[in-house]
Amino acid sequence: MHQQDVQRRLARVFRERPEDAERYLPVFGNAGIETRYSSVPLDWFEADHSWSDRNPLFLRCATDLLEQAAGQALADADLGPSDIDGIVCVSTSGIATPSLDALLMQRMNFRRDTFRLPIFGLGCAGGVLGLARAARLAQAAPEELILFLVVEPCALTFCRNDYSKSNIVATALFGDGAAAAVIGCRGSGPRFGAAGEHTWPDTLDIMGWGVEDDGLRVVFSRDIPMLIRERFRPALDTYLQRQGVTMADIDTWICHPGGAKVLDALEEALDRERGGLVHARSVLRDYGNMSAATVMFVLARTLADGGIGRRALLSSLGPGFTAAFLMLEAGDREPGDG
Repeated sequence: MHQQDVQRRLARVFRERPEDAERYLPVFGNAGIETRYSSVPLDWFEADHSWSDRNPLFLRCATDLLEQAAGQALADADLGPSDIDGIVCVSTSGIATPSLDALLMQRMNFRRDTFRLPIFGLGCAGGVLGLARAARLAQAAPEELILFLVVEPCALTFCRNDYSKSNIVATALFGDGAAAAVIGCRGSGPRFGAAGEHTWPDTLDIMGWGVEDDGLRVVFSRDIPMLIRERFRPALDTYLQRQGVTMADIDTWICHPGGAKVLDALEEALDRERGGLVHARSVLRDYGNMSAATVMFVLARTLADGGIGRRALLSSLGPGFTAAFLMLEAGDREPGDG
């Protein structure tokens, strides 16, 4: 989806409240996004959809995307599904019971004894926190291989009758995406270091979902950039101190690009020049915000463009309100390294 096409379509989708559409149109131009991807065509957004319409569509689209992402990751690693010992699957944009990893096992030839860990509710932080959970599992069992999966068909959460600014901002930002990685203690790739997270008090209303009759309604506070400017750096400094490193020891920042204003705030908090988070901005431009999947796209683009240097730090922000951190380090592997 080209951003200009979505913007033009907004007047038709919100045809009953054209004054609101006109008022929010600048959000699309200021989002820093040129293209996004959607599991459904633009015409889908012009109709009302109930839970019973949305969730079966979520299950099908999410499983389709996971099958593509998992197949590509396994092919890149020269592995087959039967080589995988465990699956960690992150998603927060729909409900799946049986979980998405169980649905995927019906399509791909994973072993019947493959363990599964579905993770729900982490929102945009799920890419970093889910990757950290998968890395810990791999480090605890050095002989095993873990398939990390994340999928977010965000477009399916759009509510045509929600005229709130949060919904308009989400409409301008979110796209669909999935990612996968094979994690283990053998083979090539950067090493996982320590993970960390910080959940601020009294911030449950900053980000998340509201459950309504017709679907999930986005909760998206306008205060997020301000909170990042004021609170992100102290949480980051505490995490870095615990690892015995400083800001100067980080060669590469791999940040989840929640939006253009969020990236502005992150660059300020990290003492970087405006536009310094190059790969985060380019992923936002080309794919939009794919919730938890987005940071994996930034990581992939970073690895393809010369790698992480000596040390990189992944970060993201999600419901809670929570900051997530994960260290990556280059260098030769030792037995037991993740």
